[in-house]
Amino acid sequence: MQDQIPELWLKRLDALLAGGKRCILGLTGPPGAGKSSLAEALHRIVGPSSMVVPMDGFHLANVELERLGRAARKGAPDTFDSAGYVALLRRLRSAEADEAVYAPAFRREIEEPIAGAIAVLPEVRLVITEGNYLLFRTGAWRHVRDLLNEVWYVDIAPEDRTRRLVERHRRYGRDQASAEAWVRTTDEPNARAIEETRSRADVVVCWPVQD
Repeated sequence: MQDQIPELWLKRLDALLAGGKRCILGLTGPPGAGKSSLAEALHRIVGPSSMVVPMDGFHLANVELERLGRAARKGAPDTFDSAGYVALLRRLRSAEADEAVYAPAFRREIEEPIAGAIAVLPEVRLVITEGNYLLFRTGAWRHVRDLLNEVWYVDIAPEDRTRRLVERHRRYGRDQASAEAWVRTTDEPNARAIEETRSRADVVVCWPVQD
């Protein structure tokens, strides 16, 4: 896996870690771009002194989305607890030397967040956080960028992204027609909005995702 990471990216990682203090690397990009797989690849390279903390742990619970009338738009910016995500990033930056910080995870098999599922231990020096809206400038999202040491935008060809999203939705229970409809009506509008933030990233990377 390390052979697949370009040397330039490894040098950026080294520069982030050179200060000795905990730093937070953000990976953003549209749904299906490969953010999660890149985050895991970087985590394997850095080892135990790193941890992946996805933004997806801050999905609102399905019962709350139903109450708000937003269940059909799950994944849109206003279907997350963005203020909670910002609070976690601040805590990760200011944690005491002996403090473990617990973060939520998102479980696709049940389509729900799970509180306290990710332990960021005191020895973690690199937090890799990945998600769609790290460079947004609206609502609580506007605070995220200032809490990250660096942001990489993960790019992918639109046709590959669409194919991967349909396959993902089918893998988690949708039939072909409903998977394609969800991508068209929900994922694609979000992707277009995310693509508008591309220029705000520190670097744009193309990650060869393995399906």
